[in-house]
Amino acid sequence: MKKILVSVFAALLFFGGLSANAFWWTKQEETIALVPTMKCPSQAQNRIWVGTFQLAWNELMDNFTKGPVKFEGYKSPLVKELNSQSFKAAYISPDSYYSKFGETSPELRAEIEQAIKEKFNETSDVLDAIDWTKDEGKYVAYAMLKKDFKFIKAFSKLESDKFGSNRTKVEYFGINKDSEADLDNTLRVLFYNAKNDFAVAIRTEGKDLVYLYRTDDDKTFDKYYSDMMIKKAQYEGSYEFSSKDELKVPNLDLYKEQEFNQLTHKRIKGTNIEIDKALETVQFKMNNEGVKLKSEAIIAMKTCALFPQENKPRKFYFDDTFVMFLQEYDQQVPYFAMRVNDVETLNKTAKK
Repeated sequence: MKKILVSVFAALLFFGGLSANAFWWTKQEETIALVPTMKCPSQAQNRIWVGTFQLAWNELMDNFTKGPVKFEGYKSPLVKELNSQSFKAAYISPDSYYSKFGETSPELRAEIEQAIKEKFNETSDVLDAIDWTKDEGKYVAYAMLKKDFKFIKAFSKLESDKFGSNRTKVEYFGINKDSEADLDNTLRVLFYNAKNDFAVAIRTEGKDLVYLYRTDDDKTFDKYYSDMMIKKAQYEGSYEFSSKDELKVPNLDLYKEQEFNQLTHKRIKGTNIEIDKALETVQFKMNNEGVKLKSEAIIAMKTCALFPQENKPRKFYFDDTFVMFLQEYDQQVPYFAMRVNDVETLNKTAKK
């Protein structure tokens, strides 16, 4: 029986055009993914997007390629999406981000370190990831995005409880029957269609809003956002959070570092430069008081090795059918033409 199963499996591989990599269970699944754009799909059940890597990519486009980034001999949907600049610096307050592009050097590193210290009182998690030795053809695009805001009023701390199918209990905050009544005014209902299909917006002390959308769908972030806004527009119920309503949100505290290797070691078209490192990090914390977010992205470039093309010997062997023309150099048309298909037959006609 075992031999039969092995034979069937081998036949599926051969005739079905499958490979061992096609069977997802042979690989360990990624549990958390940091995606570079809102349109990027991911198999990870936990995934994050933040605009920091796009800000660094924009620096690359604006200051190096002066337009869309194109790789020699390689087309990527990710590059196309990054080139569309779906997220720009104009979409966030100037005091919430810092970005820089320049030639790699210890001086540039020191400039970045000083800038993020002065602007955010922060140190970097990514600067040690690259070689800052100064050399011809080395460049760096860098960005940091920082947010630290409070809710209008701190929410109630709720009892720890399970999340999803996980048996481990986690901490929650929100609003219940024991919460202060004025907490109801700190959020807005976007829609409530079912117990697993609803959304709210939480107000903060500043201009930031926190949208929370409950759904079982598995989509890219751009489609999630579109769906949420469509459902909000179609909702005909009350947008007020009433005294009978309840809110329950888990505390979150995470750090994720992600390298985008699909962008590295490919020559940028029209140059002898390649991306050597493409890295993004995110640190996020949310509790009953507010949100803290810190994210960095760095794109390091260097001169790539250009392999000289070998001048292979060319064999102009007219050893099969060919055509010949004869023409005077000062004329526009030939005066003789011949198609040679059988040399032996032709040569037999030679005048002795």
